Formats: sequence, structure tokens, C-alpha cells
Amino acid sequence: MKRNVFVLRFILLLLLLILLSSLSFSRSKKSITIVDLAGRKVEIDLPVKRVVAIGPGALRIVSYVDQFNRIVGVENIEKRYTVGRTYNMAFFDIIEKLPIIGQGGPDTLPDPEKLISVNPDVIFVIQLLDKSGADKLYERTKIPVVVLNYGTLGTFDEDLFKSLEIIGKVLNKEARASAIIAYIKNVRNSFALKTRYIQDKTKPSVYVGALGFKGARGIESTQGYFPIFTPLYIKNVADSLGKKGSVFIEKEMLLVWNPDIIFVDLGNLNLVKDDFKKNPNFYKALKAYRNRSIYGIYPYNNYHTNVDTAILDMFWVAKVVYPDKFKDLDIENKAQEIYTFFFGERGKKIYPEFVKAYGNLKEVNLEE
Repeated sequence: MKRNVFVLRFILLLLLLILLSSLSFSRSKKSITIVDLAGRKVEIDLPVKRVVAIGPGALRIVSYVDQFNRIVGVENIEKRYTVGRTYNMAFFDIIEKLPIIGQGGPDTLPDPEKLISVNPDVIFVIQLLDKSGADKLYERTKIPVVVLNYGTLGTFDEDLFKSLEIIGKVLNKEARASAIIAYIKNVRNSFALKTRYIQDKTKPSVYVGALGFKGARGIESTQGYFPIFTPLYIKNVADSLGKKGSVFIEKEMLLVWNPDIIFVDLGNLNLVKDDFKKNPNFYKALKAYRNRSIYGIYPYNNYHTNVDTAILDMFWVAKVVYPDKFKDLDIENKAQEIYTFFFGERGKKIYPEFVKAYGNLKEVNLEE
């Protein structure tokens, strides 16, 4: 009888130990479930130690949140040092040593075999895949695929903020993601407070030209409701066309509008200068030329939007268009603040590289 009781107690103790061991294992193997920007529920085991980010802008916003601490592979498109693609500039010494996980580019497909080869814990992706495509990539790789989104090119909308929040949650960097979102929103709100209630009749009329669109473009390439202008309540002459996004005008329309101020994308300034040599009288007929009110802005779209450079351009445009409101703004100091906020100490070298490649943000002399 005593022997049976002993055996029973031993079995119960053994079962208890197995149960406790099982509970301990389940606690050590944590996971989270997020809803990505394609509306998919994605379960991810924690902690995430190895990350890849593919498609236009994916690597950029991951680097905003976590720098390159967990990146284990990059697209081939990143393997060339690219002035204007700021995260590439900041982290190129790391990028050039990482394995290639696919070609990259806006119209390419992910390479499942190369992705598997670097053994990531999660794949972040922008633009390359819809809901079905993301599901198929997961089926082929068995690696969680998280679809992110910037929203409209050049703007700071809720999709960008949601994407940053997801990255923060997956990488356990929620405080950093929240700080980035707060920074962008604070910049936007501060612009609105200073410019929203300026009467239109006191504002100068403004045009932006030589904006890249599927390649380099001349002075005729502009945008209605230009993302750099709208947060500043700029009187953009191209808004009168009623079209949002890229627009190509007849050059004579610029003479009709005859804006007070013209901004030119410095990435395409050479095309504008070439055109000036061929048609100097056209430019000399413009009020902005006669009043020395043609200025450069830095190109901010390179494999999607460089949020950092877009913000810098906004400050520069604000200083030019509303000099009384932004008279104390030092652009070089602001540039260093912006780039170090997004990239840490590595961000300090970005503005000098822009200056080296495109010159300072200043008045443009078309005759040089």
C-alpha cells in the first residue's frame, strides 16, 4: 500500500515538473502579432535580432528607428554610394560589407532564396508586394513579412507614422519610433502656427521647377500642391492648374504666371543652366530673375522620400518666402540638427556632402 502511494506521489511530482518546464519554455519563447499596412495579421517571434528591409524607402525608415544595428543584408541598388539618399550616405561603410539580398528598385520582385540565405527574423517591405504577394513570400521563405507604406510621395501622412510604430514595436524601439513621429509632427505644427494665418495678398507668388520625374527634368517640370509648399501655406502658382502631383507646363505659362520667387531642384540645375544659355531672353523676362529671387532646393526623393531632407527644404523655403517669420533661422545649424536626429553622429557628415555635391542652399546664378 505504502509502495503504491509512493509511486503515485512520484508520478504526480514528475507531471508537475513537466508542466512547470513547459510553462517556462512557453514564457521564454515570446511573440507579438501586428497588423501591417496591407491589413495582414503577422506573428513574429521575439526578440528580433536579424532584419532585412526591401523596396523603396523600407531600409530608410528602419534605419531611422534602429540605425543599422540588426540589418543583415541589403539590395544591390544600395551598393553604390549615393549622394541624396541620406541613409546610404550615413551607413555606407556598413552597407558595402553586407550580403546582397536582391536587386532592388521600384519595379523588381523579391528574391526568396537570397532572403533565406541571410536568415532574417523578419522582412520589412514597401511597395513591391500587395497582400497576396506578401503571403506568397511568407509561404516561400517561412519568414514573417511585414508590409509598410510611406503614403503619398513626399508627404508625412498617417501611413508613414503607422509604419514607424510597427517597426518600433517589432524591434522593441517604441520610444524611438514615438520620438520620430513627434519630431515630424512638431515641425509640421510649428510651420502651421507661423504661416497659416498670413493673408494671401501679402504672400509672394512662388513656382518650383526642374523637379525630377522618372529622370532629370528642366524648368517645365513642376508640381501642383507641392509637398514642401503645402505645410507652409505657400502661394504656389501651379496650384491654379487644379492638378496634384507632377505637371509639365509650357514654358510660356511661366511667363504668364511670372512668379515673385522661383525654386529650382539643384539635382537638375545643370539642365536649367543649359536652357538659359539657349534662351536667355526667356529667363530675363521673368520677375524672379530680374529681382534675383531664384533659389535652389535639395533633391529629397531618392528611392522614395528622404524625410530628413524634405524637412530641411521646408525650413529653407520658409526662410526665403517668409523672411520676417524665420529671420533667426540658421540653415547649417538646422541641417545638422535634422540629420543628427535621424542618424545620430553619422548624420553630421551628410550636410557637408550635400554642399559638396550641390552647393549651399542659396540664390541661384543661372549665368555661372
